[in-house]
Parts: sequence; structure tokens; C-alpha cells
Amino acid sequence: MNRLDSRAPMKIYEVGGAVRDELLGLKVTDRDYVVVGATPQEMLRLGFKPVGKDFPVFLHPKSHEEYALARTERKTARGYKGFKIHAAPDVTLEDDLARRDLTINAIAKDESGKIIDPYGGVKDLRAGILRHVSPAFAEDPVRILRVARFAARFGFDVADETLELMHQMAQNGEVDALVAERVWQELAKGLMEIKPSRMFEVLRRSGSLNKILPELDALFGVPQPPEYHPEIDTGVHIMLVIDYAASKNFSLPVRFAALVHDVGKGATPRIKWPHHPGHEASSVELVKALCKRIKVPADCRDLALLAARYHGEAQRARELRPATLVRLLQALDAFRKPKRFVEFLETCGSDFHGRPGFENQPFPQAEILQNALRAAQSVNAGAIARQLHKPAQIAAKVRAARIAAVKRHLQSAA
Repeated sequence: MNRLDSRAPMKIYEVGGAVRDELLGLKVTDRDYVVVGATPQEMLRLGFKPVGKDFPVFLHPKSHEEYALARTERKTARGYKGFKIHAAPDVTLEDDLARRDLTINAIAKDESGKIIDPYGGVKDLRAGILRHVSPAFAEDPVRILRVARFAARFGFDVADETLELMHQMAQNGEVDALVAERVWQELAKGLMEIKPSRMFEVLRRSGSLNKILPELDALFGVPQPPEYHPEIDTGVHIMLVIDYAASKNFSLPVRFAALVHDVGKGATPRIKWPHHPGHEASSVELVKALCKRIKVPADCRDLALLAARYHGEAQRARELRPATLVRLLQALDAFRKPKRFVEFLETCGSDFHGRPGFENQPFPQAEILQNALRAAQSVNAGAIARQLHKPAQIAAKVRAARIAAVKRHLQSAA
């Protein structure tokens, strides 16, 4: 562990995710250390560089790995920043581990490789259980999101007592103190896990989803036409869609767009169930508000808005006329942003495959739209522009030429 001075009256332990993942046989990329019995002045004397803003964290002068002084926390206000930190040489390793969220993250390893496990984390790892270390878990609402994310990553179950504590946090308003940046950070990580539906399942069971993502929570129990959706329930459909996107290792923008593309169905009046006329327009407005509220990055937001508005047309690609296909390509900005167009098709494909019995069915709509784009791209827009002068005339001529090119392609493929 790159101990620099054996005379220093301190002990160093590897802690947290690295120890957990090593015990699980997973690849370890980042390692974190806790230093017991030291002061900031001693760390500086040994050449460590301070980087912590809220509590003493240092970078090792050679490995640049993080070393934090053992610390305790005391709740002083609502939210994840409402803590007073105490870091001093008298803080023990057990004190430091006690402030951590889950037992599986409260395992340490000393410099000889010995495992220190005061809270039963190894046993919970073997049993596949996510269990809070202490009642202090309830002091940080971000931990609700972290537990849900770990459920998506490892497939572990949440201990009944931990789920009950999460439910209490949702009920007493602690979840309301979550800041947008942390919500998005954890949501994005959860979407990129192996089975993202597990994250939302845990959030829903804990009573937190309706506070964090009410637009998504509203979809559960909303029926869809059974002739198109064997799973019927819209919320169940969304979970199948995001898990399919994950199984194909699609990007974060695709997974987020898959998550929210149908949120408008939650706003459909019950009298119109199981049909959802105009849900695309409702979805667009809800996605706009959601993205603004949790500060979704532009690439994820923009793809999500396109998927919400146009996924229905994409699913009907075989029925669309050449003029409608060209209009759709223009609306998707496919000519200028072909990479995002591919991500749009991946989102629509996930929507199609996210139904029981459709997982391995062909999705020809993607090929139809890709071929239509290639045909339209064969038009030399520059040559047309050089022949005309007025922008409106150029746009109309280019559009007409693209429609003709798509029409010829469809006729040749028939």
C-alpha cells in the first residue's frame, strides 16, 4: 500500500468498493484507503497532497490513490450535505466503517491482507443481501439511490429492515432533500448497470420512485392494448425496454430515452384506457419538465425528446409514404446528426423488443429508415443550391429530390 514511513504512528487500511469487489472476484480499478491515528500535518509531512474540501482526503505522492483520515459524521441538517465531520487520530477503524451505508461497503483490509469485518459484510456478500450498517443510514437520502443502484449491479436483495428504513425516509420527507445533480448522477449509473430495472423496482418498493421520478411511477398499473403489448402494464413494459437496451450495451442516452419515451401514457385519462391517443405530445412535455428538474445532460435530453415524439412513427415505418419518411428524417435531424439517428433507432428497437415474445423478433423498421436516409443522402443538395438563390426555393427543391430518391428506392426494393 506504498507505506512511506514505517515510523509514522498510523495504520492504513484498504476500504470500500475495492475490498468488496475483490471478495466478489470482480475487477478492481480504483482503491481507497483509510488512515487511522494520523493528523493532516503528518500526512503533509509524508508528502501527501490534500484534495478534500469537506473532510481530510489526500492523494498519495506516488500512486495518486486517495487516502482519507478516519472520521465520524454527525447529522446537523436535512440533505446529504447536512453533516459535521470529525476527523482525528482517536477515531478508530470501526468508527469510520460504522458511518458507511451498507455492510458490504464496510469491510476493510489491513496491510498484511487480513480482512476486518465488524458489521458482517462478508456474510451479506455471500448471501447476496444489501443491509444498512446502522440507523445513521437514514441521515443521507442519496443512500436510497445507491442501494437501488447496487441492486441493479449485483442482483442482490434488499434486507427487509433496510427497505423499511428507506420507506420511512421517503415518508418523512428526507428524500425531498435530494439535489438534482445527485439524482441524475445515481440514475445515470443505475441505467448503465447490468439490469437497470432492479433499480426502479427497489425505488418503487421503498416508496421513493413517486417522489424522485413521479412521471415513471405513474406508468405502473396503466394498461395498454393487449394486441400490441402482451405485458399490458406500461410500467412493466418500460422495465423490459431498459433491460433490453442494457443487454445490448447501448449508450446512456439510449437507455435514458428508453426509460422515458412513454411517460405520456401516465397522463392518459382512465376513460380512454387501454388506448393512449396523443401520448407522444404528452410525453414530450413531461420529458422536458423531468429533464429540467434533475438537470439531464443535453445529449440524453435531446434524444429522449425525439424518442418521445417520434417512436410511434418509427414503429410504423413500413406504412409511411416517401414524403412522410423524408419529413421524419428531417425532424430527427438525421442528415446532420447520423450518430444520434442510430441511437434513435436503437431506442425504438428497444421499445419494440421490450415485450414478451418479441425479444428475438426482427425489427425491419430500423433498416427501412436507414435505407431511406441513404437514398435521401444521395441527393446532391449543394448542386441544387448553386442553381437557385432563395433559401425557400432551395429547401423545397432539395426536399422534393429527396422524396423522389426515397420513392425510387422503395419501388426498387418492392
